[in-house]
Amino acid sequence: MWTTGQVVERIDWNDKLFTLKIKSTLSPFIAGQFIKLSQLIDGRRVARAYSLVNSPDSQYLEVLAIAVDGGQLSPRLHLLEAGDEIEVTTTAAGFMTLDELPKEEQTQSDLWFLATGTAVGPFISIMDTQEPWQRFKKVILVYGVREKQDLAYFEKLQGLVSTYSDQFRLILSVTREDVSGALSERIPDALESGNLEKMAGTILSPEHSQVMLCGNPGMISESVEVLKAKGLTKNLRRVPGQITMEKYW
Repeated sequence: MWTTGQVVERIDWNDKLFTLKIKSTLSPFIAGQFIKLSQLIDGRRVARAYSLVNSPDSQYLEVLAIAVDGGQLSPRLHLLEAGDEIEVTTTAAGFMTLDELPKEEQTQSDLWFLATGTAVGPFISIMDTQEPWQRFKKVILVYGVREKQDLAYFEKLQGLVSTYSDQFRLILSVTREDVSGALSERIPDALESGNLEKMAGTILSPEHSQVMLCGNPGMISESVEVLKAKGLTKNLRRVPGQITMEKYW
């Protein structure tokens, strides 16, 4: 289950938010899944799940993390540098993947990603594959953070805007700082006010939308209620719907 990986690069987005690129052996995975990282602390293995940011064909594993004050593992991960070792699971898991969406969805539907903080990671992994661009008419990423410095992979996302200019919409929600072009509303509030649909240039509907949510439980639960009021339903394997979600804690 566990193997030893080696950090080959780290990126610091701010004083607590960081990316680790890790060389390790991993079984084939699906974009959107997660792995676990661990260390032995006082003789006990402490493990935490981290979504993979990299695409399945990438040379290295890549995780986006934040050093949590008082956390058992994340502050230790924050100290890792290139050349350091970290224990990594040999298989990935999770259901935040396009495989979980109803198979009949075709190119006339819109795919919405709603993410807060580090939960943008699995959506970046998905967008690094060809499937969302081939399968959906529009792809909309709504990325919520507190301050501009909390935005990770912003240049990469701008690159996607350039590459898929007719198909991709990037909507930022920055709640504690005024940022030009970004919403100042929380994601659930922007959903309810209609500002997300206005900025995306498309409407949310059961007939033409699939929505994937990943992030803090408050954002997810409040957003789901707004989506339900618009007629969307949870996506279950036995009863396909339009809402697929994964809470980050």
